[in-house]
Amino acid sequence: MKIASLAPRAVVGSLALAAAISSMPALAATDGTLGATSTGTVSITASVPNRARISGLSDIDFTNQDPASAASAAQNVCVWSNTATKAYTITASGSGTGSAFTLSNGGATVPYQVQWAGASGALTGTTLTAGSASSSFTSTATNQNCASGPSASASLIVGLDTANLGTMSAGSSYTGTLTLLVTPL
Repeated sequence: MKIASLAPRAVVGSLALAAAISSMPALAATDGTLGATSTGTVSITASVPNRARISGLSDIDFTNQDPASAASAAQNVCVWSNTATKAYTITASGSGTGSAFTLSNGGATVPYQVQWAGASGALTGTTLTAGSASSSFTSTATNQNCASGPSASASLIVGLDTANLGTMSAGSSYTGTLTLLVTPL
């Protein structure tokens, strides 16, 4: 009796396995046969991993900035993602301690602010936190460097407020580096 009750389960399992195998694409090459002509086939499979690219960045220069007026620089950049959704996150890191957004003259540091907008031409955007991934943005770029389609797909906005500009020493250059990491989603 026990054998009879197991037999239908084994048949059902075998049928499920056969159905799964028959639904898989044939990925085997076939050789042709000897004859006046001969035809063989080769299956070709290709895939690519998630990729992203940022381009079109320019250095920012706040030379001789009046400390009574906040400084802001916005630039259009190209961010491209090859994912189906074209989504990405941006992680900004400064050259200050702990990836802080700071400029330094060798002795003193001054913080700056970083914003990101998921469209070109923006003068304000989402405030970024140093070393942390942003929320998701969607790229409109149609190729890796915006050579065709839109010429830019995002905006980077960097600012210095009057309180921090007022702490800077005259005649001293403050420098820093901002690193932008794009991660496709």
